[in-house]
Amino acid sequence: MPEFIDLTPLTPWREIRASREDWTALDPSLGGTMLAQMHLIRAFEEKVLELASQGLVHGPAHSAVGQEAGAVASALAMRTSDQINGSHRAHHQFLAKALSYVKADGIDPQTAFGDDVRGLSKKTLAEILGLAQGFCRGRGGSMHLRWSEAGNLGTNAIVGGGVPMAAGAAFTHKKAGTGDVVYSYFGDGATNIGSVLETMNLAAAWKLPVAFFIENNRYAVATSVEESTAEPRLSSRGLAFGIPSLKVDGMDPLAVYLACVEANRIMRSGQGPVIIEADVYRYFHQNGALPGSAFGYRSKEEEAAWWGRDPLDRMARELMERQILGEDAIKRLRANCQALMNDIAGELIEQVDGRGRIIQALWPEEDFKDFGLRGDLSEFDGVRYEEAESFSGKLVEDAKFIDLVADVMGRRMDKDDRIVVMGEDIHRLRGGTNGATRGLSQKYPDRCLGTPISENAFTGLAAGMAADGRVRPVIEFMYPDFMWVAADQVFNQIGKARHMFGGDGGMPLVLRTKVAIGTGYGSQHSMDPAGIFATAPGWRIVAPSTPFDYVGLMNSALRCNDPVLVLEHVDLYNSKGTAPVDDLDYFIPLGKAKVVRQGMRVTVLTYLSMVEKTRQVAEEMGVDAEIIDLRSLDRASFDWKTVEASIRKTNNVLIVEQGAAGTSYGGWLADELQRRVFDWLDQPVARVHGGEASPSISKVLEAAACAGPREVTAALHSVMAAQGRPLTA
Repeated sequence: MPEFIDLTPLTPWREIRASREDWTALDPSLGGTMLAQMHLIRAFEEKVLELASQGLVHGPAHSAVGQEAGAVASALAMRTSDQINGSHRAHHQFLAKALSYVKADGIDPQTAFGDDVRGLSKKTLAEILGLAQGFCRGRGGSMHLRWSEAGNLGTNAIVGGGVPMAAGAAFTHKKAGTGDVVYSYFGDGATNIGSVLETMNLAAAWKLPVAFFIENNRYAVATSVEESTAEPRLSSRGLAFGIPSLKVDGMDPLAVYLACVEANRIMRSGQGPVIIEADVYRYFHQNGALPGSAFGYRSKEEEAAWWGRDPLDRMARELMERQILGEDAIKRLRANCQALMNDIAGELIEQVDGRGRIIQALWPEEDFKDFGLRGDLSEFDGVRYEEAESFSGKLVEDAKFIDLVADVMGRRMDKDDRIVVMGEDIHRLRGGTNGATRGLSQKYPDRCLGTPISENAFTGLAAGMAADGRVRPVIEFMYPDFMWVAADQVFNQIGKARHMFGGDGGMPLVLRTKVAIGTGYGSQHSMDPAGIFATAPGWRIVAPSTPFDYVGLMNSALRCNDPVLVLEHVDLYNSKGTAPVDDLDYFIPLGKAKVVRQGMRVTVLTYLSMVEKTRQVAEEMGVDAEIIDLRSLDRASFDWKTVEASIRKTNNVLIVEQGAAGTSYGGWLADELQRRVFDWLDQPVARVHGGEASPSISKVLEAAACAGPREVTAALHSVMAAQGRPLTA
């Protein structure tokens, strides 16, 4: 018979309840502010639902009627310098944090609301309606609300998508030593999502001051929590990661407040993250003004029972029992809130033929559609640009490429203490798997951070750091294929953030990764991601092919306020080339290609390791080819001036890349060239690329799947023959 030994979790899991003594001790000003904020938010949400039912909200209207207590109580437990983010159902959280910012001394429920509350309410409603007067200039709508000055980092339409970013913001607070904390709100549905669980693990390991605030409203759209998990007490998730966890009645404002006070004590004392699970209830369906019972997944009896626990009524009863407020005062508060919302809605909506419509002058201008997708690069004003041919410093001809990768990062970390490097094993193995971070962990142990295998989480953390602005994160994907693991953070969050939130905030983040074609690592480690990133909005892409260029382009990537993908290639790591001896502070412009071989008969566009391979083929064949190293690959930075000048001279173009046809970079480039330089072309754009399938493990099949000198040779033969100049060899 085996012996069973019960194990004890490392951290406590507790429920917090407000006692009668707690209610008696409640400060009247705090109680009045709680009630006023909840009534303001309730009236605001009701107005949104009313407008949505009239067809005036373009898109969803995820109300939080019934869930006000959790948002208000947690916000009032924070400092104004603390921060929050949330998911798609977040009007209440946004407003609670913003109200605590504009009315830091509290709100008297018996006093008329001032211009600050009115302005906040109007600007928030304008954003939900998609108007230029909104916080994100109408771009964010209901699900993407951001006001950084008030501590609102930005809400998120991807369930759980903002959680890693909140942990990244918490990292910046810890690094700065401010004692500030971050709350990330999400629902029961998000607790089963990988990015949330990955972030809990990483936040606990690094002791980040982030509160994972679970609003357990029991339904993810129409699926009950009991259907989704065997343990519906969702605060239990903390036990697996060593996170102290608190469970609280989210319909009790004081209980939530007390839970948050305790959570803040834990976080501010350096003990790391906390989970708070608040049992709440949304009175309406996932979206719109009908109850869940109208869709058959909830009963009217269940809804009535939760209405009987309404947090606004609970707070009102307590204040009346203590004779802090009378029934008439509470009725006036309700009427004042409704009147305010009617007034601000009337300033945004006009009546035409008996129907409401948005005042036409309030819509954003159409030419605003792409504004702020990337920055204007004004951060580069005054920098020193260099090219190897004109460099006045001392150069060596046999510098090893991988050494310059480590050297320039070390130089930048020495000069800029905002830079933090993150990735798997980068602090081990004498500089990661390839030596790219050699020496960094020894010199900067608190800024060269080895991460768990959790690309989604650490990429999102980096996004949160970058959005804060006090940290410039550099993350490494050991292989570019891993971007699919972190695709939400890479494309939905990092690439879209600046544009989505109005076009103003920066996202100074660098993602390094290596193209490992030819290493035998097979289909899931061997892609060239340039084509994917080039078709994704928001990213800049650089692809250095020499040690000298790597230094200048990495310096530019680290100065840029946009996210930059820095592509490397394993074939280049051990190659040697020209590099500076002691000057690692110059820049190469984003958006500047380089002609590496002059020619008159065909323009060859290529990048990374294919630059030198193509040059060698052209030399051996004696082809009069002009070879251009593109260096910057994204749409915004592409050097059309250099490329078009070359094509007008040669009247022919060949695009050379190594990777698979399906994710090809040359696909979009060929399309753009056909439209830009069609009249100058003597024949269609020619292309060299790999096969349709990803490379295989077999050495023979891998070589067949990827483009190389053989394919370049064949393509040059074809291009020259089409000109009537067939090559003899």
